[in-house]
Amino acid sequence: MKNILLITSSPRGEASYSTQVATRLAQDLDGNLVVRDVASHALPSIGEAFVHASYTPEANRTAEQKSALELSDTLIAEVKAADVIVIGAAMINFGMPANLKTWVDLISRSGVTFKYGESGPEGLITGKIAKLVIAAGGVYSSGPMSAMNHLEPALRTNLGFIGITDVETIWIEGVAYGPEATEQALSAAKEKAAKIALAA
Repeated sequence: MKNILLITSSPRGEASYSTQVATRLAQDLDGNLVVRDVASHALPSIGEAFVHASYTPEANRTAEQKSALELSDTLIAEVKAADVIVIGAAMINFGMPANLKTWVDLISRSGVTFKYGESGPEGLITGKIAKLVIAAGGVYSSGPMSAMNHLEPALRTNLGFIGITDVETIWIEGVAYGPEATEQALSAAKEKAAKIALAA
């Protein structure tokens, strides 16, 4: 049975379209599901203690440094254990929610999830599949506003940097254009999510 990791990040809670569709997809993938809601349970931003601990060899870390990395270790273990990672994200000011960026920061650790070699950076988290469910008020996946889409490219870059390159996106966009546009966007997103789950 697959292991599924669901990351939700919208500040709108259960009313969030990205959370609704991402949750349904994760459930329909029919695996062992772990849920990490970084909106309702905010993660602490990285700070000086985290940085120093990260670059101290494991054998030399103090008890305080080990404590500074404890949450990061847990989050990385969740990613490593997952076969499929489903991320629900609302576009906020053209980018990702701050709480989701914090999650990215906490799982991006040199020597743990990526390393630098002679040919440059190498992701260490391989063999995973990621599904992004992104909600936006406007239309950013294509067209004149696509240049302002700083959410999907950032997520793909961050995931790819740690080795997760098999990434597919489900868009729920144009929801600021009224109830009819919202219903059409949700319907299309749910249909795509159902096809993904069926093919898994």
